[in-house]
Amino acid sequence: MTHALKLEHLSKNTRARVQADATRRFSTEHRTLLMSLLKWTALGSLVGVLTGSASALFLWSLDHVTATREANPWLLFFLPVGGMVIGWLYQRFGQLAGRGNNLIIDNLHGSDEGVPLRMAPMILFGTLVTHLLGGSVGREGTAVQMGGSLADSLARALHLKKDDRRLLLMSGVSGGFASVFGTPLAGTIFGLEFAQTGVVRYDGLVPCLVAALVGNQVAHLWGVRHTGYSMGDIPPFSASVFAKVALAGLAFGLAALLFAEMLHLMKRLFAALVPSPILRPAVGGLVVIALVYLVRTRDYIGLSESVIRAAFAGDVSGIPFFWKTLFTAVTLGAGFQGGEVTPLFLVGSTLGNALSRPLSLPTPFLAGLGFVAVLAGAANTPLACIVLGVELFGGGALPYLAVACVFAYVFSGHHGVYSAQRVGVPKSRSLRVPDGATIGAVHEREPEPVGR
Repeated sequence: MTHALKLEHLSKNTRARVQADATRRFSTEHRTLLMSLLKWTALGSLVGVLTGSASALFLWSLDHVTATREANPWLLFFLPVGGMVIGWLYQRFGQLAGRGNNLIIDNLHGSDEGVPLRMAPMILFGTLVTHLLGGSVGREGTAVQMGGSLADSLARALHLKKDDRRLLLMSGVSGGFASVFGTPLAGTIFGLEFAQTGVVRYDGLVPCLVAALVGNQVAHLWGVRHTGYSMGDIPPFSASVFAKVALAGLAFGLAALLFAEMLHLMKRLFAALVPSPILRPAVGGLVVIALVYLVRTRDYIGLSESVIRAAFAGDVSGIPFFWKTLFTAVTLGAGFQGGEVTPLFLVGSTLGNALSRPLSLPTPFLAGLGFVAVLAGAANTPLACIVLGVELFGGGALPYLAVACVFAYVFSGHHGVYSAQRVGVPKSRSLRVPDGATIGAVHEREPEPVGR
């Protein structure tokens, strides 16, 4: 065999080996990816069934206790008693469950504490009692805590590894959020985004998406129907409207900051003034009753959905965004149970209503932007809230939703309703924030400009 033929033979053999290796690697990689997809689709579906069913039970019960409270106004005067019952239950049986969403966030960041199964029935009971007797709270916290508790319990039952447990916990958050609000895509992103500001956890994309889609569908199969709102006609995009929406976004960010700071202030005040965790909610209940008679309306107890509807219709006046912030901060700060998101919806929609006249923008349009943008700033979840706006109001307002949510997120600063939330990426490269710092830690010492 000549030298040239030997080289050609070797070259053919080399190419054949390279092709065989590439085929083997391709086959191994995609076989592994397929098995992973099947695994997380199955696990996410299980979480979706659990969270969707839990949310359906919660929403059905919530409708009944709300109707009971509205038909029996005298129940408000039992709010202090209900607060003592909730305080005693969490003091006696709550243990880690009393930390709520912050416990879930800590576990997503590697804590070995786990999320106890008892969190689900306790938050369900506590929230229903709070709504029955007139506390001002929302729904998201309950759904997320039930979802996280059920998902983590499932992970333990299946003896999943630590990293897999965290992914399943994320899917529980997504399933709970999606099924309680009827927004599966926003729920997906919320689960990926809410534990750490400026960071989206793509490793949990498949289980979070599946849990959100299945959870939402299961809730619908149980007969759940969600409240709908309309932004009306969307203004044509222009520099003038862009500037006005950006200005409104700054106001929404400040409203989010006020809500978060007042919530944390009330928690500190009640803890300092009323050391007993059993008496603390009772005192808070008395304060809520006093506030009802101070403002001479019961519009700010419970979910206050009638006020949100009025904000879209242009039928509100005064400063309902401030009153709802105060009512909710007192209720949650004193130790009652529930979520922050629906109160944030009211704060944003009524503030948007108030800004519509000075900014010369349609009231339903600005109310819709505020509805999602204040949440973006207070929960530090801008991407989830942009998608939430699209799912609720349609894609026609997408550019405006993006501007309002991003500006609110940035201008709310390093503050938020979840004190355990980590600052993954600072909101400006010009600010220095310690690596891995929590929102609670940053709150105690404001970030300094780089260069000081």
